Amino acid sequence: MTLPAAPDATPAIRAAADLWKPVLIRAAVALVFGAVTVFWAAPPEAGMGWAGGLYLLATGVIMIWTVARTGFRPREGAGKILSAGGAVLAGAGAAVVMLPTPLVFGTIAAAGLGASGAAELAAGILGRGRSVLARDWIASGVIGLGTAIALPFFIGLGAHALLGVAGGGAIISGVLWMLSGLTLRHDARGDSAKAVN
Repeated sequence: MTLPAAPDATPAIRAAADLWKPVLIRAAVALVFGAVTVFWAAPPEAGMGWAGGLYLLATGVIMIWTVARTGFRPREGAGKILSAGGAVLAGAGAAVVMLPTPLVFGTIAAAGLGASGAAELAAGILGRGRSVLARDWIASGVIGLGTAIALPFFIGLGAHALLGVAGGGAIISGVLWMLSGLTLRHDARGDSAKAVN
């Protein structure tokens, strides 16, 4: 994989060659959740809690898993921010599963998505020119923050509307992460071919 150009004296961060794996898994989780929200015509509140909660929980865990692969140290700078955002998102997912009501989903899921979105936005800004995922984090952070801002306005419309808003954000971010993961995988194959020659 090609390292980003560092315009200043800050060195580029070397990501793991298999960084594409958690990125593609995150994309798959988001796209599956998005598809569920599109085709589930009348979800009950319990179904909203399980589907939305598991999506948030899985995405939070994958965010934490990705930190080690990016080259950031989990307890320093952007790595610490991403780990915290992933932990908040995973916690929000667990809360939504345990308390599946529109009010909890609209507030707790929004808080989790807002925290993880802000973390990704910050990591993208801190990692600009240093990390291969910097631009993706910025875009994903904006998507997460937008979804978090929109969710509370749909609490009164029930489970279907809340899942629709969360699913819309998931589909957009899923496509973003799918493109990123496929690009990383292609670049990793090119680097391994160069190493053989």
